[in-house]
Parts: sequence; C-alpha cells; structure tokens
Amino acid sequence: MIRNIIFDWSGTLVDDLPAVWEATNHVFSQAGIPTLTLEQFRAEFCLPFTGFYQRYTPHVPMAQLEEWFHGKFRQVQHSVEALPHALEFLQFCRERGVKTFVLSTVHREHFALQNRKVGFEAFLDRPYVEIWDKRKKIHDLLAENALVAEETLFIGDMEHDIETAHHGGVGSCAVLTGYNSVQQLRSARPDVIVEHLGELRSLLERNAMELFAARGSAARQAEERPVVTVGALIFDDAGRVLMIRTHKWSGLWGIPGGKTKFGETSEDALRREILEETALAIDEVRFVLVQDCIHSTEFYRDAHFVLLNYTCRCVGKPAVRLNEEAQEFRWLTMDEAWNLNLNQPTRVLLEAVRLSEAGCVAGG
Repeated sequence: MIRNIIFDWSGTLVDDLPAVWEATNHVFSQAGIPTLTLEQFRAEFCLPFTGFYQRYTPHVPMAQLEEWFHGKFRQVQHSVEALPHALEFLQFCRERGVKTFVLSTVHREHFALQNRKVGFEAFLDRPYVEIWDKRKKIHDLLAENALVAEETLFIGDMEHDIETAHHGGVGSCAVLTGYNSVQQLRSARPDVIVEHLGELRSLLERNAMELFAARGSAARQAEERPVVTVGALIFDDAGRVLMIRTHKWSGLWGIPGGKTKFGETSEDALRREILEETALAIDEVRFVLVQDCIHSTEFYRDAHFVLLNYTCRCVGKPAVRLNEEAQEFRWLTMDEAWNLNLNQPTRVLLEAVRLSEAGCVAGG
C-alpha cells in the first residue's frame, strides 16, 4: 500500500516550463549561442542540469550561468501556475493520511514564492529543494523520515525522476504534464505512466492505494476489458479539419475524443467529449468506421480501444479552447492534415474520409 509520496516539483505539481525555457534562452543569448525552440528544449534538457549546460555552454562558469538564469527567471516566474489536478491530488493524499514530500532542483527562493502562490503549503510535509542530483538525496530522504521504500512512490515528469526512484528502491510514476516526452519516460522504465495526477488518483482509488490491482479483483478485470471511445474529424464552414496534438499520443497529431460513459449513447459521448476538449458544439454527425486499437506503441500506456470514428461540423465560429489534454491545434485542409505526423488511427480515418469523398465525386 502507498503510504508516502515524493513529488518532483517542476512539471509535476506546477507548470514552470514556459518560464524555465525563457530563462534558459536568456542564458544562451548572454552566452552568445543560438536559442532553442520549446520542442528542442524539451528534447534536450536533462537533469542534473549541470550536464545540460556543460554540453551547451562549457565556456561559461556555472556561477555566471546561475546568475543569468535566476535573474531572468525572477522576471518571468509570475507565469508559473499549479498544474490541473495537482491541488485535488494533494488533498486526496491528506484525506488518506499519506505523507507527502518534494524532492526538486528548484531554487528555494522560487519554490517559496511559487508554493505560496499555488496554495500547496498545507499539503506538503517536507520539501527538499536545490537538490541538483536527486539520486544522491533519495536515501537520505527515506532515512530522515523513516519511510519504508515498499510503501513509497516517487512521481515525476523526467527520466532523472524515474532513475531516482529506481536508485531509492521506491515505486515510480511518470506524468506527461512536464518536460520529457512519452518516449523519454518509457526508456527510464517507470512502474506506471499517467497522463496527469487526476488519472493517478483514479488508479489509486480503484486499487485501494496500490499501484496495481490485485489479480482477480474487480479493478483488474475492468482494466483488462476493451474500452469504447468516440472521436471525430471536425469540419468548419471553409472545409478545413481540426487537428490536435497531445502528449498522450506521443506528441503525434490526431482528433479530439474520449471514452463513453455508462448509460451514454455514442453520439452524446462524442458531443460531450468535443465540448470538453475543444469548447466546440457540433452538428451533422455521421458515423465513418470502427477501429480496433490494441497495444499501440503510440499511446502512452498499454490499452485496447474500440474506436468509433465520426465526421461532424462545428456550429458557429470555430473558437477552439483546448483543455489540459491537448497542447496544440490547427485548422487545415485535408491535404495539409494528411502531411502532419499523425497517429495511426487518425491516418486510417482520414484515408476513409478521402475515399468516401472520392466515391461521392465519382458517383456524382
């Protein structure tokens, strides 16, 4: 049973990625080297961060890099916010008597300011900050707080966090809300990968505070059943289609959609999911095809989905507002969408729609 949870801070409890990226590019500019795009930064940044700077700025002393970074970060850290589901997860831990700790590289000055802003102070038992290499601190944290490794879970968004968990002999959970991609996190071999802390909370509730359901339990049986989902290729009045990019599909492009709920029709589920994920109302819903998606390596966890795919049209002006599940969207022509780095189910759907449209023209 999980009785203790150690959290990484950045990318796990708070979203400081834009601020850290901006401060890092300021450092690069001061050092006279090219800056990084956000995707380049996410792909290249690693912990301990001394290795990252040694690779890019070996000619600049660490003290100077720190001065440049923290000076800029103080100017931009007002953008740091609590991640979705973080506060609710901390409250969940308090309600169940789970001890909570932070193990992070974050500067103590920045941590104190951010912690007050997001209101997490009452839900954290003890923070360990300014830890450049967490692997060197994990055993001290366990010993100083008399934590049993088998009852302890480390949650983080980077390979270094998972390596730290392995080093300490504790459970490991990777979240997709921060710096590293699904592929990077998989390479570190976490015990479990979740989209966000809300998913982890549901998992722990189902499994009676265990990471994995007991064999033969109702929770395990439910996990082993296929999951029915709905998704749609959404057209606007100009004939463009909406494409979204998500971490949970390995950063690939796809369509909005999600799981059907018990007692909900597929079309009702489609309207609800699209409204939740994009803020769009839809009409002219038409079924296209059903797909089996089994053990897809593109999806962030092992799963068996039955995908019900539709086309539809957005109602009114296409004012998209993404929720926390997606990172980017584009309205594109069908040909432009086809040239994106698509997940396989979306590629199958696009091909089916193209063939259907070609058939209509030929039969016209």
